[in-house]
Amino acid sequence: MTETTAETAARRRGPNRLAIAMLAVFALGLAGAIWAAFNSGKLVALYASTPATQAINEPARTAPPPPVEPLVLKQVAPEDAVAINARVAFSTAPNPPARPFAFTGNPAALMRATDCLAAAMLYEAGGSDVPGQRAVAQVVLNRVRHPAFPKSVCDVVFQGQERSTGCQFTFTCDGALARAYDADAWTRARKVAAEALGGSVFAKVGTATHYHTDWVVPYWSGSLDKIAAVGTHLFFRWTGWWGTPAAFRGGVSGGEPVVPRLAAYSEAHRSGLPGEQIDGMVPALDAANVPPSKARSLMQMGETFIVTIDPKAAPDSFTSLAIATCGARPYCKFMAWADKDETPKSLPIDPQIHDRMAFSYLRMKESNFEKSLWNCAKFPRPGAQCIRGTIGTAPKGNAVIRRRPGVAGDEAKPAQEKFTIRRRPDATGTPEVTATQ
Repeated sequence: MTETTAETAARRRGPNRLAIAMLAVFALGLAGAIWAAFNSGKLVALYASTPATQAINEPARTAPPPPVEPLVLKQVAPEDAVAINARVAFSTAPNPPARPFAFTGNPAALMRATDCLAAAMLYEAGGSDVPGQRAVAQVVLNRVRHPAFPKSVCDVVFQGQERSTGCQFTFTCDGALARAYDADAWTRARKVAAEALGGSVFAKVGTATHYHTDWVVPYWSGSLDKIAAVGTHLFFRWTGWWGTPAAFRGGVSGGEPVVPRLAAYSEAHRSGLPGEQIDGMVPALDAANVPPSKARSLMQMGETFIVTIDPKAAPDSFTSLAIATCGARPYCKFMAWADKDETPKSLPIDPQIHDRMAFSYLRMKESNFEKSLWNCAKFPRPGAQCIRGTIGTAPKGNAVIRRRPGVAGDEAKPAQEKFTIRRRPDATGTPEVTATQ
């Protein structure tokens, strides 16, 4: 029986189709194996043993990790820095994601780690840039697992904070912590931080351990591999084996220290402070935003803060200091004295000491109430801003102030005064201010 042309073609196609089908099954199986290896962390070993890295693996495993240099910037204008950074090419080597992080400490340590990580995210990336926050969180966790860095989240974030410049995360030594974020910003940041500590990975930055904004040029940036950009931030890893996933093998302590500088914002960082006495808890305010002010001593009692302030500081800065101290609390009372010897050591406060209070701040978020008051005998202010019984100043202009004395026998504690203004019947039109009760 003679085979037709069509039958011959069909017979030849049969084996080809079988081969294609087998190849497809093999490819799918290989892809599945790679995916399973990635999820199990075995892809780290696969990448670390590729020909490109084999030559540097063995020496690097026994060599000490690279030194961690302080952040020192080259003196270039921002526009020049952007151009310099743009000329640095991104690495063409693989950029595998970091392995998921699994926090192993107790609940108290987890709370402290969460707030340290949230602070880094807020003050480095801002309150609304979620991708930027996730990128910062990934770098912090990458550092925790790298042998070159400390072994806890809080120690990584606050590494070098004792320096006036050159700390690892600039917000820990440039005064930025005095700027308070609102409760909603902290809530969002804590959520992202908790996700990162629970295993969420921001794959784009890979194993980056360094970053900077594109308008500055650190001295170290030219010696690292540039691997990613997130917004205006550029991300880097060490060259050679120390930048590969296999290098991130350092043990994590699971313990997290109390950071007193976060006590204004974090309940987790208030517990464990001896006697709740927090000296120097609030840093100097950022001079770029408000006049500098510093709490000379501070004691917390529940939701009340009793503070000694610097009497030479600008009075307008006291409110910013109070807001920074109260953090995200819905209710907070901030009471300040200008003399440490007069500052109360406990509650309730003696009435005579209370009368010498220099400044007070009260927040009741549930009632949408927020109020600052000054001792106007020490810090002249408009009458509505004066603590009860202190002398207020008139509005700007050449004013005459007539103050009615207090009730007989109570001159030291006159009633709260209200000011009424009427024009003098003279050519100057200078307002006359009379205090009424």
